[in-house]
Amino acid sequence: MASATPPSGQSNGNPAQTTDTESASSEVELLRVQVSRKGSQVDAQWAIHPQLKLDLLPNEWQEVTDLMGKVSTIVGHRFSQILSQADSDPPSNA
Repeated sequence: MASATPPSGQSNGNPAQTTDTESASSEVELLRVQVSRKGSQVDAQWAIHPQLKLDLLPNEWQEVTDLMGKVSTIVGHRFSQILSQADSDPPSNA
């Protein structure tokens, strides 16, 4: 997630003198990749903030769509690999 507040140690004034506005963080989720599982089925989906989508030119939107499709495929595949490794380990009697 993106944060509207600067990282710690980079405030405009004295770090000891922060106001409520400076201490409250305002987060905006621009992109999301969500991986879910139902049994052995793994599903990866992505989403983009609606305003960001409106701000993109058609060719930029197509590029984002292509890249995020690849990201979802990679993340979903990796999640599936880890899941199959975890399921293949037999329970032990330690």
